[in-house]
Amino acid sequence: MFKKNVMTAFAGVLLVGGLAACGGGDDEADGADNGGGEDGDVSGEITVWGWNVAASSMELAIEGFNEEYPDVEVNVEDIGRIDLYDRLTVGLAAGGSGLPDVTLIETDRIDNYVSEFPDGFLNLSEYGFDEYESEFGESKIQSTQNSDGNFIAAPWDIGPAAVFYRVDLFEEAGVDADSIETWDDFIEAGTVIKDATGSHMVPIDISQDDALYRMMLNQQGAYYFDDEGNIDLTSEESVQAMEKIQELHENELVANVDGWDGTVTATVNGNVATVPFGVWYAGTIMDQAPELEGDWDVFELPAFEEGGNRAANLGGSDLSIISGTDNPDAAYAFVEYFTTNVEPQMAALEEYGIFPSLLSAYDKGYFDEESAFFNNSPVFRTFANMVEDIPGANYTSDYARAFRYASDAQASSLLQGQSPSETLQQAADQLANETGRDVNE
Repeated sequence: MFKKNVMTAFAGVLLVGGLAACGGGDDEADGADNGGGEDGDVSGEITVWGWNVAASSMELAIEGFNEEYPDVEVNVEDIGRIDLYDRLTVGLAAGGSGLPDVTLIETDRIDNYVSEFPDGFLNLSEYGFDEYESEFGESKIQSTQNSDGNFIAAPWDIGPAAVFYRVDLFEEAGVDADSIETWDDFIEAGTVIKDATGSHMVPIDISQDDALYRMMLNQQGAYYFDDEGNIDLTSEESVQAMEKIQELHENELVANVDGWDGTVTATVNGNVATVPFGVWYAGTIMDQAPELEGDWDVFELPAFEEGGNRAANLGGSDLSIISGTDNPDAAYAFVEYFTTNVEPQMAALEEYGIFPSLLSAYDKGYFDEESAFFNNSPVFRTFANMVEDIPGANYTSDYARAFRYASDAQASSLLQGQSPSETLQQAADQLANETGRDVNE
């Protein structure tokens, strides 16, 4: 069974906790204990930054880590997510002053930090992390390596996406979830469910969040940018995704919600029959709607064509080491232990619902356990099975800007009825003007 203390934090974004303690980034590092003695033993003290259940997951790992590295003291401190990023940015701009040894960074932010502070993080490949490359899915590898193919972060959690759905509403409408293979099937089923139950099919914060659009892009092997960093909002895949969302809206299947709280409210009160989201949303549903135990289940994202890819990702985070750390050997030892050993992965999953990206973790029987809350289905196995099929995404340093313009395009397409091809072209042109990037034609 799932444990019911799984995470209830917002969409798929987790960081491990700690305040600055190492004082890295200054000239004193040349004379500091680097954690490696003459006999090769690793020792010293390190600090990790982060917040919430991710920090708690790090705490759970310390005992096992110290069995292998008894002379390393790990200090995990829990600070707020916004504070972490503010302090990380300020510290990196100051050459590393006041930063911790280890921090976790959301996957979609790595490129931005590496672009702005190319010398800010330790090259993990130089410490041997390349040997673990085959132990993670391709999407995680792509997002944690820099343009030279070196690991700048070690993969941790991932957010494979699927469709959470209300079993009782589907049954009331006479719709079989297994019959939904494509987005056209999804829309057809949605009209039947809407007529029978009054529930919309999906919640979308139309003006502020393009999460469904991003999942649709990713499953097609596309994203805001192509592999070379060119703006790809006008691609066939992009237009097709936005057209499908517009079609959902035209059929009155979209509940226009207000942010995260609006999404949760629509989930709890039955205003929507499905929620396409990352695996991390399982914890939110269980926490916020315990009375609906047994009324929820999961199926894979519909494909755009029969037999097409149904795997995508939404969310995730990864561990990085600040280059100014006074104790790189100890910091790397902890990062390596935490991200490449099954035990800390399973502890984080079982206690807090944090889904691992380490492929070997999926061999554990826990993934096949049935959940009474989710219609007695082994839902974690559903998510695990899709990880290796998730296409990579090139977030680039301009991800935040692209997110804003894509959300604007979504609002224009849905609320004003404009052509998706036109709104996405406008978004691409605006993004090009702001970033200097080329637009794919």
